[in-house]
Amino acid sequence: MVCSVRTCNQATLRYVPEHFFMATANDLRRGNAIKFNGAVCVIMETGHVKPGKGPAYVQAKMRNLSTGKSSDHRFNSSESVEIVPMTTRKLEFSYMDGNDYVLVDPGTYEQETADSTIMADVKDFMTENTPLTATYVDGNLATVELPANVVLTVSDAPEGVRGDSASNVQKSITLETGVVIQAPLFIKTGEKIRVDVRNRKYLERAGD
Repeated sequence: MVCSVRTCNQATLRYVPEHFFMATANDLRRGNAIKFNGAVCVIMETGHVKPGKGPAYVQAKMRNLSTGKSSDHRFNSSESVEIVPMTTRKLEFSYMDGNDYVLVDPGTYEQETADSTIMADVKDFMTENTPLTATYVDGNLATVELPANVVLTVSDAPEGVRGDSASNVQKSITLETGVVIQAPLFIKTGEKIRVDVRNRKYLERAGD
C-alpha cells in the first residue's frame, strides 16, 4: 500500500496494522486522508502556526467522508496522525445528472458519479471534457482536482473606463461557467483566458 506520494514525506512514515501509516500533524497537506475520531477525513486546508508563546500547531480543515460535513481542528505539530492510503485516477467531466456530476474515464469510458459536495472546489472552472484527477480512499471517491490552470471563454466583459491607463486596474468579467473574476481592462467578451484555479485569478490571454 502507498500513501499519496505527492503529499507525504516518506521518511517520516511508519507502517502500522490495518493498512494505515503514522505521521505527525506537521506533515499533513491538502488532499491527505486521515483516520480521525473513528472516521476517515480528507484534509481540505492546513495552516502551520507558530505563536509567540506556546508550542507550534497545525490548523486543519477536514471533511468527514461518511457525513460529508466539514470541521476545523487544531493539532499539535508533533501529534501522531493515521494517514489512510489513497489511489488516484484521471477522469473528465462529462455532464450533469440532476445535481450530480458524471465523470468519465477517457480510456475505458467507465462512469463515476460525484455529488456537489465533492465538486464544490472545482465546479466554477469546469466545462465539458475538462480533465480531472480523482482521489479514492478505501475505494470511495474522496476528492477531485483540476489542473493548476484552465482555459475558459469570457462570456461577458464590460468595456474599461476610457482614459484609465493604469496597468494594474482591473474589472469584473464573467466566464462561460458563470463565475466572476477580476481581469485587466483590455480583456473582451469572447476571448479565451488562462485562469489560476487555486487562486481564482486571471493569468494571461490564451489565444484561439
